[in-house]
Amino acid sequence: MSRSQLDHTEQKLLNHFQHSLPLASRPYQKIAEQLGVSEDYVIATLKRLQQQGIISRVGPVFYPNRVGCSTLAAMAVPAARLDEVADMVSRFEEVNHNYQREHDYNLWFVITAEDRESIDRVLEDIAEASGLDVLDLPMQEDYFIDLGFKLQWT
Repeated sequence: MSRSQLDHTEQKLLNHFQHSLPLASRPYQKIAEQLGVSEDYVIATLKRLQQQGIISRVGPVFYPNRVGCSTLAAMAVPAARLDEVADMVSRFEEVNHNYQREHDYNLWFVITAEDRESIDRVLEDIAEASGLDVLDLPMQEDYFIDLGFKLQWT
């Protein structure tokens, strides 16, 4: 399914709730009420769109280091081991995501934990498990990039 094949309700769901996910015990129910559909419809639609790769995630974005602590990390992984090491890194619950870059440091990831000591433990565990050095790149200055944008439907 392409984006242009989304029906009007699906388009509204994606467009209108990028910045205003309701802060409620049942946010999908609140969204459903505003869209005139059921809560089950909203949950099923978001799950389906995620499975189809139309959306990547649904959830809040917190400013860095306001809730817990985080750091960016990078590793120089031999090409033959990249998938293996990336899979291992992803198994740590503190790792938000990882991605490959075209650079000597070709595997990058973000770690979020309750405190700096926990981050240091995860960095050490990843280094030990992989046998590779992990470059810790804590944030020096934050920049907010709004990832929401008005979607264009053709």
